[in-house]
Amino acid sequence: METDLKEFIAGLPKAELHVHVEGTLEPDLEFACAQRNHIDIGAKTVSDIDHSYGYGLEEFLKAYYTGMKVLRTEQDFYDLTWAYLQKMAHSSVKHVELFFDPQAHTSRGVSFAAVITGIHRAIVDARALGVDTQLIMCFLRDFSKESAWQTLLAAEPYREKGWLTGVGLDSAEHHNPPLKFMLVFAKAKSLGYQLTMHCDPRQVDSVAHIKEALEVIEVDRLDHGTNITEDPDLLDYLLKQDLGITVCPIAYYYTRQNMELTAIKELFARGAKVSLNSDDPAYKGDTYINDVYYRFAQEAHWGKDELAQIAKNSFTSSWLSVEAKKAYLKQVDDYVKANN
Repeated sequence: METDLKEFIAGLPKAELHVHVEGTLEPDLEFACAQRNHIDIGAKTVSDIDHSYGYGLEEFLKAYYTGMKVLRTEQDFYDLTWAYLQKMAHSSVKHVELFFDPQAHTSRGVSFAAVITGIHRAIVDARALGVDTQLIMCFLRDFSKESAWQTLLAAEPYREKGWLTGVGLDSAEHHNPPLKFMLVFAKAKSLGYQLTMHCDPRQVDSVAHIKEALEVIEVDRLDHGTNITEDPDLLDYLLKQDLGITVCPIAYYYTRQNMELTAIKELFARGAKVSLNSDDPAYKGDTYINDVYYRFAQEAHWGKDELAQIAKNSFTSSWLSVEAKKAYLKQVDDYVKANN
């Protein structure tokens, strides 16, 4: 039965809507980038690189930002994105909506052009593997509003080329509520970007941040946001708006020792368009999306029917066209029929 479920997940068509490309930096590529960029990371071999960290979001972010310092050139960002998308091609992932954090790179002297051009080249090449990818530019919420505005401006030539689909908000939440970025998100919306925001579980003012994201910023999708179950009225609003919510249970386990199992199951039972995602798999036990599906299914006592619905949710809450969604949903239905 265990093998049967793993095999079902391995072939199940799915989308990944919540993954940070910088969070897919595996030790072997980190070591290779450090060597070619002549950066001393205190490691003589790949095995010397340790992606472990202490408890909590802040400790994870320290490890995350430390690791990405080896990324300096367009080729580094190409190699990073290509390695991840190759994994997705072998995981039956048909569509990815990929986060990247330009300020984390431009703030240390890497050009915006090098970052986005390297990522985009890999996205184009991965189409031949059957993986379609849209790019979401995240603002770092612990940076200033002015920095977010500068980043939005720097991105404009690439938005005009069609390289960018959405904007998001991530990093340390405390004292950095969604309202801090209300005007820059309003401008992004006027430019045609889709909007999403991280509202991490168990942070100070979690529910208030969700409320701001949904009712004031008017995001098109919510990232994390599992604390919404604490506010029945707000959850009803999410359901009425028919918004997707991306959850990352294994990521929560690695930073909080809690998969948010109860909240995720409640969201699913209420009919919310909840999807399972990997977040930062290279820093979360190398747990990529198929591993997330399997480990969560074990904890939730879910089977093929629930996982197929999760896969459907990943497509219906994506930013694909209506026609593309229908085509992918048919793929899921056809796969389930053939494997029951």
